[in-house]
Amino acid sequence: MMTAQQAQDSCARIVDLATRAGADAADAVASASSSESVSVRLGALEDVERSEGEEIGLRVFVGQRSATISTSDFSDTAFAELVERVVAMAKLAPKDPYAGLAPQEMLTGQIEHTLDLVDPDEPDPAELKARALEVEDAGRAVAGITNSNGGSAGFAHSVAALVTSHGFAGTQETTSHSMSASFIAGEGDDMQRDYEYRGARHFADLPSAASIGELAATRTVQRLHPQTMPSGQLPILFDPRVSSSIVGHLLGAMNGAAIARRSSFLLDRLEDTLFPAQIQIIDNPHIVRGPASKLFDGEGLPTQRRVLVQNGKVTGWLLNSAAARQLNLPPTGHASRGAGGSPGISASNVHMAAGSLSRDAMIADIADGVLVTELVGQGVNGVTGDYSRAAAGFRIRGGEIAEAVGEFTIAGNLLDMFAAITPASDLETYRSINVPTLRIDGMNIAGE
Repeated sequence: MMTAQQAQDSCARIVDLATRAGADAADAVASASSSESVSVRLGALEDVERSEGEEIGLRVFVGQRSATISTSDFSDTAFAELVERVVAMAKLAPKDPYAGLAPQEMLTGQIEHTLDLVDPDEPDPAELKARALEVEDAGRAVAGITNSNGGSAGFAHSVAALVTSHGFAGTQETTSHSMSASFIAGEGDDMQRDYEYRGARHFADLPSAASIGELAATRTVQRLHPQTMPSGQLPILFDPRVSSSIVGHLLGAMNGAAIARRSSFLLDRLEDTLFPAQIQIIDNPHIVRGPASKLFDGEGLPTQRRVLVQNGKVTGWLLNSAAARQLNLPPTGHASRGAGGSPGISASNVHMAAGSLSRDAMIADIADGVLVTELVGQGVNGVTGDYSRAAAGFRIRGGEIAEAVGEFTIAGNLLDMFAAITPASDLETYRSINVPTLRIDGMNIAGE
């Protein structure tokens, strides 16, 4: 696998070729990755996988026309052919008044932060196998488990570089360790399945393999003998496994491209109070060892910590340069970039601040309700905010968790849901989007 410096040098080389071939401006992004995973099932080795890949993407501008192209061939001949082709494509492309590189005066300068995103200790296949066996063995030992879908452990290493013709050059290198397990409980028509997955930049930040396997198995056994739910309106608690999706829908609606297209349910609502005053949602790309940490965005602009929701209001949109020009606003450092296509828009490490009530205290206050631990389907309308998803979880009776429930649908509108959110105090920060247990009253349940 090529190094970060080699990736940057390749980008610089192809950008120089593009400007010499007639492009008014250009940028290139190169990436390389290697990954290895080992899977076991019922105590025996099931699969060993290793993959490696390298790719470079070039975007060129000829006036207000642009084109992108990518390749995995880093030879001089391939670069020359690629540049000739993409410049010709750009000359034939339609004009786009919003296309262009990021504002030069906003580019990232000297980078001084250290995010510690690389673990120097790379496990060998024997270590990965031992982790996979440990995670599965721990789960299989839990009473009630009748079968296993397997345990796995993996490691990945990646580098990326971005170079622009107007002065930016930067690289990022990351590693990630992961472990997971999935089990089956019950027999026949009453079989249930569940899982646990954890990932981290450094192995030292992962929970123990045994605790991951035990949690996956315990969740599986708890799902046995699910009952149906009656239709009606009940208080709903969203477990942290699924509550992050609520904030994910918010981030999608804050996407500047959707705002520019007038296809977001948040359109014209920047001045509206959408959340309870205590709700705070933060995007922080500079978390040490964070799963989505980065010092610069996909266009070379600096990233920065930002409060996305404060005092009940959304503080602004997430913008790359193209969306910013459409909306006549400055870009916010949220451009995302792959080898193919123009930059998209994404947030980094996002979390909703924890509330003051414990999860148990929230449950104790509910005479009849439901704790949702699984959501199925994509029933969310990004234009209207209408929300409808199949769900499973546990009934809450008399302030306590009761029987497992399934085969029901929860529905509402995201604006109404935002207004009714109460977060618990059980925030954990190991995902890219971290949200505590959420209570939302007034949603509709469609059951039996």
